[in-house]
Amino acid sequence: MKIGISPPLAAPIATPEYITTVARAADEIGYSSIWAPEHVVLFDEHENSRYPYSEDGRIGVPASAGILDPFQALTFVAAATKNIRVGTGILLLPQRNPVYTAKAAASLDWLSGGRFDFGIGIGWLREEFESVQVPWPRRAQRTAEYVEVMKRLWMDETSSFDGEFYNLKPARQYPKPVQQPHPPIIFGGESDAALKRVATIGDGWYGFNHDPESAKERLVVLDRLLAENGRSRKDIRVLVCPFRHRANPEMLEQFAELGVDEVILAAGARTAENMVGRMEELAAELMPTAERLGEAAVA
Repeated sequence: MKIGISPPLAAPIATPEYITTVARAADEIGYSSIWAPEHVVLFDEHENSRYPYSEDGRIGVPASAGILDPFQALTFVAAATKNIRVGTGILLLPQRNPVYTAKAAASLDWLSGGRFDFGIGIGWLREEFESVQVPWPRRAQRTAEYVEVMKRLWMDETSSFDGEFYNLKPARQYPKPVQQPHPPIIFGGESDAALKRVATIGDGWYGFNHDPESAKERLVVLDRLLAENGRSRKDIRVLVCPFRHRANPEMLEQFAELGVDEVILAAGARTAENMVGRMEELAAELMPTAERLGEAAVA
């Protein structure tokens, strides 16, 4: 089993020095991945939207939080590291232009030497969609179409697409991603509809705020949907972030029994020194179990 980390990649905490120090330490400690979230704007009040991972429906992050652009933050991380993978967790694809997003993803994969995991979702914050003037309805269908546009740009010498939400006349986009046929597309989201996206067009699932019990219930649904589409767990990766649930060795054991491939830890500290110390503490507690579980899976 692999262990990833989701550190605070937001200003004013995430200065260049902070990101460089934390990223290099995570790489040296042996974390498998670093993940960056996305929100282009936040709001003091969001009356028309409910954050799905808190009881009161509030995101728990002040609207003044300086969440960095995930592509730029992860390029900074990739430049400071050698082995650790970098992932968007989760990028809000339907809010974005798919041609520009394909370019940014391919560029990050190129500059990282093929270390990019493309985590995407359809979004939960209606006010954010309105701020970028993208329709809120049918964003799931828009997402699926944008994924196909990007695949064409990543995989075809000359790319074109004719759809309901986007039309691309024959064009060339380079560089192509290092990873072939493209970076892994990992869908976030906990609903049956989100799991269906994984089963039909995804390379993985990023489950958020799960303990083993809730993850098990969702994985039963995912397995059914995969089977309905002629696929199985062998065709995807399963990543779970416990978020509000404190991870411990017993939890890792339970996740491993469910077939979880990677556990992503959400941790934060206001200084780089404290964040490195926190990552070292978590690694000392969890990585021996994760390594043992990984060896057992290979055997």
